[in-house]
Amino acid sequence: MAEQKAASLRARVRAEMVDEIKHVARRHLAADGANLSLRAVARDLGMVSSAVYRYFASRDDLLTALILDAYNALGDAAERAEAAVPRGDLLGRWLAVAHGLRGWVLAHPEEYALIYGSPVPGYAAPQDTVEPSTRPVVLLGGILADAGRAGLLIDRGDPPLPAALAAEVRRIAEFTAAVDVPQDAMVRGLIAWTELFGALSFELFGRLNNTILERDAWFDHQVRAMAAYTGLR
Repeated sequence: MAEQKAASLRARVRAEMVDEIKHVARRHLAADGANLSLRAVARDLGMVSSAVYRYFASRDDLLTALILDAYNALGDAAERAEAAVPRGDLLGRWLAVAHGLRGWVLAHPEEYALIYGSPVPGYAAPQDTVEPSTRPVVLLGGILADAGRAGLLIDRGDPPLPAALAAEVRRIAEFTAAVDVPQDAMVRGLIAWTELFGALSFELFGRLNNTILERDAWFDHQVRAMAAYTGLR
């Protein structure tokens, strides 16, 4: 029993230390971008750098932890927003996802920049970052699948896809549980997904400065236009 309590205490202390390291690292992201230094993080924590290596073996391990946290927080924001809308309100669900994403992005610009900004030199994200990164597109796949069952996704005579692209779209449809969505509708959904993150990046990285002043209204108009393009009216 005493050994279990000691192990539980060690695990709790370790988890708290990991959280503190990540908290300080996020401050460095805000100040220095992705130029993250374990030595600098250790200095801010009042630790020798070798102590930080007990928790993160390298800078890349710390970056991966921050990236996973960011993807999951972004996914949580989108899923919470979408879950609050009645299942039959397909347009409302899409708008909730879009605005939920934007709310998180504007509140956490440095973390968004880490996952959707310029690649970090010398860093290659591991495979376990892939699934968390796809959570918003899985939501969109679910909305499209429900729209298909409601008969809203008509064939608009879009240009046919090359065979290689058709296979990729089919794979994405399977991953997002949207296998019943017609191919042309799935393609429009994927385009809307990339347009959505393009809109978020344009706003966050200053591409709308001196161009669009009414940002809230413009974003809402954009995502409604994207919804109409996919067939969600």
